[in-house]
Amino acid sequence: MPYINLKVGGKLTEQQKKEIISQFTKTLEDVAGKPPSSTYIVIDEISRDLWSVGGKLLSEND
Repeated sequence: MPYINLKVGGKLTEQQKKEIISQFTKTLEDVAGKPPSSTYIVIDEISRDLWSVGGKLLSEND
């Protein structure tokens, strides 16, 4: 049973989420032979003011 926990900085549209889920699920099916019905995906949208890279908050680059 594959479990993917994707964390992204900021918000995704519903269409973006659907496309990510579709492609990740297909990749696991194609590469690892995992049936879509056994693949779990969680998308965590992290506020850009709670995430940093290179010593700066992501929100500082907005």
